[in-house]
Amino acid sequence: MGEQIMVSVIMPAYNAEQYIAQAVESVLCQEVPLELLIINDCSKDQTAEILRKYETEKNVTVIHNPENLGVAESRNVGIRRAKGNYIAFLDADDWWSQGKLKAQLEQLERTGMVLSCTGRELMNPDGTSQGKMIGVPEVITYPMLLRTNSIPCSSVVMKTEVAREFYMCHDELHEDYILWLKVLKKYGQACGWNYPALKSRMSQGGKSRNKFKSARMHFGVYRYMGIGPLASCYYFLMYLFHGLRKYM
Repeated sequence: MGEQIMVSVIMPAYNAEQYIAQAVESVLCQEVPLELLIINDCSKDQTAEILRKYETEKNVTVIHNPENLGVAESRNVGIRRAKGNYIAFLDADDWWSQGKLKAQLEQLERTGMVLSCTGRELMNPDGTSQGKMIGVPEVITYPMLLRTNSIPCSSVVMKTEVAREFYMCHDELHEDYILWLKVLKKYGQACGWNYPALKSRMSQGGKSRNKFKSARMHFGVYRYMGIGPLASCYYFLMYLFHGLRKYM
């Protein structure tokens, strides 16, 4: 890959005492130069205490928000502080396979694309597998992304300068989906590694667990992106169709 590349891993955390150690360890075992920025968003449980043992790691920085900012703005805190050439996102209840970042950096450097994602394996809250893998296309375009959000947030590696063009917004919608759409609308394509390098924990209480609420938020993304009512209805039907196929 030529000159040394560094990845800034951004991990927002809110009341993540049950899972965050596994997430952190999965980052620290990656075989690339990295920094881990953990943004503790005013957790009320033992998250801060658990993170104390990692604050002595030279490549780990724990940031304590002075007030609860929500996941989108917490990720933005990390984006602003990042020193790496690339940014990777990981939620505190998910974790990665070893070698994930190395493979994605090689893919990004080879293709010249600005964003990479991977497939995922769905996990139960206790960390056991549900036996369900969800893949990703090798190339994802803006029209494809409008039909279904095939980019899992916790799998993404993207150029830092691109993340800083847009940042994340609208916690009340799918803030990550908005960012991917903005990036692909400008840059055309993202690359996918069709391997379940992301272990995606189906925790209770997540925004995507309430399917009715998630669908309403998804439609709101189309309207926020300036897509007309008829086109939004068409893409929403495509989203429902792909969603049924994905989880069947």
